[in-house]
Amino acid sequence: MKKFLKYFKGYKLESILGPLFKLLEASFELFVPLVMAQIIDVGIKNQDMGYILRMGGVLVLLGVVGLTCSLTAQYFSAKAAVGIGTLLRNDLFRHINSLSYREIDTIGTSTLVTRMTSDINQVQSGINLVLRLFLRSPFIVFGAMVMAFTINVRAAMIFVVTIPLLSVVVFGVMLVSMPLYKKVQRQLDRVLLTTRENLLGARVVRAFNRQQEESRKFDQENAQLVRLQVFVGKISALMNPVTYVIINGAIVVLIWTGAWQVEGGIITQGEVVALVNYMSQILVELVKLANLIITISKALACANRISGVFDEQTSIVERAEGSLKGTPEGDVKVEFRNMDFYYAGAKEPSLSRISFQAFKGQTIGIIGGTGSGKSSLVNLIPRFYDATEGTVFVDGRDVKDYPLSGLREKIGMVPQKAVLFKGSLRDNMKWGRSDAGDEEIYEALDIAQAREFVDSKEKGLDLEIEQGGRNLSGGQKQRLTIARALVRKPEILIMDDSASALDFATDAALRRAIREHTKDMTVFIVSQRATTIRNADQILVLDDGKLVGLGTHRELLEKCEVYHEICLSQLSKEEVSR
Repeated sequence: MKKFLKYFKGYKLESILGPLFKLLEASFELFVPLVMAQIIDVGIKNQDMGYILRMGGVLVLLGVVGLTCSLTAQYFSAKAAVGIGTLLRNDLFRHINSLSYREIDTIGTSTLVTRMTSDINQVQSGINLVLRLFLRSPFIVFGAMVMAFTINVRAAMIFVVTIPLLSVVVFGVMLVSMPLYKKVQRQLDRVLLTTRENLLGARVVRAFNRQQEESRKFDQENAQLVRLQVFVGKISALMNPVTYVIINGAIVVLIWTGAWQVEGGIITQGEVVALVNYMSQILVELVKLANLIITISKALACANRISGVFDEQTSIVERAEGSLKGTPEGDVKVEFRNMDFYYAGAKEPSLSRISFQAFKGQTIGIIGGTGSGKSSLVNLIPRFYDATEGTVFVDGRDVKDYPLSGLREKIGMVPQKAVLFKGSLRDNMKWGRSDAGDEEIYEALDIAQAREFVDSKEKGLDLEIEQGGRNLSGGQKQRLTIARALVRKPEILIMDDSASALDFATDAALRRAIREHTKDMTVFIVSQRATTIRNADQILVLDDGKLVGLGTHRELLEKCEVYHEICLSQLSKEEVSR
């Protein structure tokens, strides 16, 4: 938990003033029973209305000053809590963005979303309550006991017995409930995962008429969450009745003892009332403390979960910040040398003993069956993952020796899933290069075969893109993601099955335009279509993570059985031999 203390540095003043003003409020509150005792023992006993009014004014003054202190404390506590929550959320978001695909795959997207939202909100609420009540409640509890000793030592001994007994109950419930709240948060992750899957896959759910099954699945996960929350709620709920029983029992003993002492002239009636008021104050504050401890339990559980994300360190480590220039061997742009790759936790390699060279200006086609490792292969070039064994070179230099920003500046990546962001078309295109002009963007749109439909929208580059590109078709999104990569004018262009939604004519026109306008660019095209990669300078054929074929279309037809079967399954014999 020490790692969270650094967030308080920018809010030291607020973190001190908040509890300080709460202690001032508590101090004024402790004087109220004494004033009431004076009103009873002096004003009411002597029927002195002037004295009663004067002491009543003192009570009002204490109330106003206490309210002012309370509002001031609330302001500083809220400011500190919100500020710390903002810093924590920013740092967590930044840290998540620093993680590689490996860590994000391991943790899970739904868990990260929960920790960015629900968990941090819970920590923020915990900080707010701690600053306001963590010192105030114990101060009043022990302050009331001290004030009781100033009234009567014998009666105060009831406080000495009651307070430890209440502390055992409060802290016992806290120790039991804390691990249970961790289980509640984990189950909340599962509910969020189910919700996220159904919202993202709404069309698929409806297409297969699975609404009722998915509803039942959600009900089961939600019911489990409810059961856990009810169970831990019952344990936490024990705190209030148990504390009420103990306090009210103590009040009964106090009144019984006080009655005998009043009759014996040891203490006055007003002092008995003051003692009862102090006991009532203890009851109120312990109830507050109980609720505070429940909130702290939740906040600590959430803080531990957030800490777990911070403890995850990226497996992609930058070794250098120097020159981006490599020492290419001839015109070799990209080289894989005896490369093996395992996903986290996998026992078998996803890619095994991969070796090949891609030269400057070449187009490299990558084809193979589903799960053969095509996307895994190209993801190693920009270091989204690191090779487990062997080496990946760019310009003759190990990719691990590049600063990540420098390496990825060389590469234009078109991912398998077309992702666009809410904003204008111009803003989306400038993800490729922030200083790109409109002419450069239109040039990229022309190459990507996207200019025609952009012009048809009549808003040009000011076309508003909805979240995830909801207002565009699949093919339109793919063409825009290709254009976004081309805007960068990269040295290496990677198209990971990024034309699957295009018709054959548009796909052919796209490949022709890329070939004509990217003379010095090394292009990697991952595709399931043999027609898409048949004219590539080199074709890599993958099968179950192994490189089973390397060469041109005609060479592979003769010597690679896997490639021959793929072509025959998609093309006629005449087209295959053409």
